[in-house]
Amino acid sequence: MPKQLRLNAFDMNCVGHIQHGMWRHPRDQSRRYTDIDYWMDLARTLERGLFDGIFLADILGVYDVYRGDGDTSIRESVQIPVNDPLLLVPAMAAVTKHLGFGVTCNLTYEAPYTFARRMSTLDHLTRGRIGWNIVTGYLDSAARGMGDQKMIGHDDRYDMADEYMEIVYRLWEGSWQDDAVRNGRDAGPYADPAKLHRVRYEGTRYKVDALHLSEPSPQRTPVLYQAGASTRGRRFAAKHAECVFLAEQSKRALAATVADIRAQAAGAGRDAAEVLMFQLATVVVGRTEKEARDKLEDYRRCSSVEGALAHFSASLGIDLGGYALDEPIRHVKTDANNSFMDAITRRTESTWTRRRIMDQVVLGSRWQPTVGSAEQVADALIEIMESTGIDGFNLSRTVMPECVEDFVDLVVPVLQERGRYKSGYETGTLREKLYGAGRARLPACHPAAAVRVESR
Repeated sequence: MPKQLRLNAFDMNCVGHIQHGMWRHPRDQSRRYTDIDYWMDLARTLERGLFDGIFLADILGVYDVYRGDGDTSIRESVQIPVNDPLLLVPAMAAVTKHLGFGVTCNLTYEAPYTFARRMSTLDHLTRGRIGWNIVTGYLDSAARGMGDQKMIGHDDRYDMADEYMEIVYRLWEGSWQDDAVRNGRDAGPYADPAKLHRVRYEGTRYKVDALHLSEPSPQRTPVLYQAGASTRGRRFAAKHAECVFLAEQSKRALAATVADIRAQAAGAGRDAAEVLMFQLATVVVGRTEKEARDKLEDYRRCSSVEGALAHFSASLGIDLGGYALDEPIRHVKTDANNSFMDAITRRTESTWTRRRIMDQVVLGSRWQPTVGSAEQVADALIEIMESTGIDGFNLSRTVMPECVEDFVDLVVPVLQERGRYKSGYETGTLREKLYGAGRARLPACHPAAAVRVESR
């Protein structure tokens, strides 16, 4: 049986996400992001299209590197204003039965004790459909908002993240035994204190002495997503992540990154095939190639080059406004997005300049869209999957909600006809939908299993 594609919608609780300027399009409805009906309608459409999930990005801070301030980001709505992603989940879960929810939460500014409860709560309310995209942030503006002068160093953030994961694993997996909740049967207690275990941890940054506040949820630990492709980020993903979000600029670089993470996962004693890889993709599809090309030209009239440069600069940690048009972008060690810096200076086959970035900004982002008829789009996605070893795509939005509706109505049926996409959902939790029935919990080869307590 041919390998089937997995799909997530890639979105954010804001006006302008990745394709900057699309909010100016007369049919775009992203300015309704504060309307809960907008998100519930989107969830229904994604479930109709059998999407595995919606991956909700988030950022703390303002992109203020470009030209030395955040004015461009504010004018162009480059992920500002932005609201909390977690609060969308219960409303979307209430109108769906199968759609998964991957939410981005920055552990640098979240206490593990309270964060663990928040995720357990969402796992309960969604009946086991929650996932966590583990990030540590990279904006100095966020650090200043939290009372610091600048972000913690890049690799130091990952060291902190390893410590953080140890704590939340103990809270989710090691505090309550499976049979701790008695629920008042036979006039007994609701929960048996003897079957609860205090988590005691003292590390370099964190100290915890507590019981987990939530009773065991369907998955215990949420499905774990991770999106760092730097050297340190790959090592972290190989140890912890179940799903890895990649945004490589070429198929060659993508295949190399996939192979490296899987090799490291195998070296860590995990089943490398179960580390699922999702590549960022943007699709403009029509009933014919001409219709798709016409739609692309219609969209691109709204694209914002300045917005893209503001986002690009913050990701790199360098002000592209200070570069001449044809000056090569040099590798500079920053504490921003190291994987992106490496992608355009080291893991690239050609030189990147500000002119090249501006020429490549087709829809207000640095990624080229896949454009064509449904058959052509399906061909392209399948070819990328087969040539690189990825498992699926995170599809970023253009003009909302028509871009999602177009994909569901046009591309999904073609993929299904070719046997490359599911015709229905599996039952169970998000993890069971990804890995099979009876797999609601993390497997024994995952480091979280080492702190699991068994009923006795």
